[in-house]
Amino acid sequence: MADELKGKCIIFSAPSGAGKTTIVHHLLKQDLGLAFSVSACSRDPRENEVDGKDYHFLGVEGFREKIQSDAFVEWEEVYTNNFYGTLKSEMQRIWGEGKAVIFDVDVIGGLNLKKQFKDDAYAIFVQPPSYEELEKRLRGRSTESEDKIDQRMEKASKELSFAPKFDYVLINDDLETACKTAEDLVANFLAEK
Repeated sequence: MADELKGKCIIFSAPSGAGKTTIVHHLLKQDLGLAFSVSACSRDPRENEVDGKDYHFLGVEGFREKIQSDAFVEWEEVYTNNFYGTLKSEMQRIWGEGKAVIFDVDVIGGLNLKKQFKDDAYAIFVQPPSYEELEKRLRGRSTESEDKIDQRMEKASKELSFAPKFDYVLINDDLETACKTAEDLVANFLAEK
């Protein structure tokens, strides 16, 4: 896959609630030549989510069919029958537009992409200022059950241990500062030949 396509990738990964999506949205508003890679997933859309814009909502069977047809750059079963992945067609579309791909993916997905695209990828791990702050942010969303929050917190404790494997660990204790730092990191990486 990496050999048949050429272009750069920016990878943002973090535990749920660390702020990666907010930072990615900020970067997309800047004039950096980035385009968002819309991930595929097996879950149903949440309220206000749009198919093809927020995610490609494939359903469990549709996702399994795409796995069988080798349509993904990477994919993962995050929880039982809860799949997320990156479609090859998304990357081809973005690189075809002459832009760099920006990913908002979970930690394992981010590491898989970095391993696959090596020096053409820059992987940033967004870290919350503390485990307690992360829990507070997740509860502040008021979108998930207590079980889901517990599941996400358990997963987050594992994900935080992977931070050193990324090119840069961005601590998000002040959103404005984190966004500015991310802008500088991305601009510098894209300027490299």
